[in-house]
Amino acid sequence: MAEAIVAGIVKQQVVGASEVCVTDINEERLDHFRELYGVGSSLENPPAVADADVIVLSVKPQIFPVVWPEIEAALKPDALVVSIMAGIPSAKIANGKPVRVVRVMPNTPSLVGEGAAGIAAGEFATEADLNIALKLLGAVGVAKVVQEAEIDAVTALSGSGPAYVFYLLESMLAAADEMGLESGVSRELALSTVIGAAKLMKESGEEAGALRAKVTSKGGTTHAAIQTLEEHGVKDSIVAALKAAQTRSIELANG
Repeated sequence: MAEAIVAGIVKQQVVGASEVCVTDINEERLDHFRELYGVGSSLENPPAVADADVIVLSVKPQIFPVVWPEIEAALKPDALVVSIMAGIPSAKIANGKPVRVVRVMPNTPSLVGEGAAGIAAGEFATEADLNIALKLLGAVGVAKVVQEAEIDAVTALSGSGPAYVFYLLESMLAAADEMGLESGVSRELALSTVIGAAKLMKESGEEAGALRAKVTSKGGTTHAAIQTLEEHGVKDSIVAALKAAQTRSIELANG
């Protein structure tokens, strides 16, 4: 995800490559960033953040207690912290200090410039801080401002969302295989169907239910498929799955 953001902001010229510094414990990974994006790099966090106006925390939540103390100690008083960590509230990052924190929940399609991110301001973050985060994440897709209390729902909807689409595609391709379609053909047809359906809904502005009804003629093939999905409680299962993801996100935030 860090690479997606770096690639996006450099490509879209949101920030010049010379103004970006990437840190990692892996020298080979840093070589990759330097060679591909022309950014600066450091094996150590403190010198990288000491003069930084914006710090993007792109570590796994379980690594936060390890890396944050040295970063926090090196922060400039007016630095903005943009966190893409799941389950770590802004108050925990601020740690009782007036640290300006903006939480972001992106997703993996950011890697191809088609991400979806929810952005929420912490207690001390300003409107200008939100705009900075919107520019950063807008370089790799769509970014929407939400309340921090809604971040767990965003995590369930779009943060984990790509996995649901992959699960649907996995199921469609398994069915295509059972029906005897050649794998290369079925893959292309399935991918184009998902991409096309999403694009149709986006560009038409119509609701999903209305679009589904338009292609579901009573007694036809689509009707047979949708009826079977309803009989198996697929919609209820999907709703329950997203709520389970939201609950787990809340549990992680509460430790």
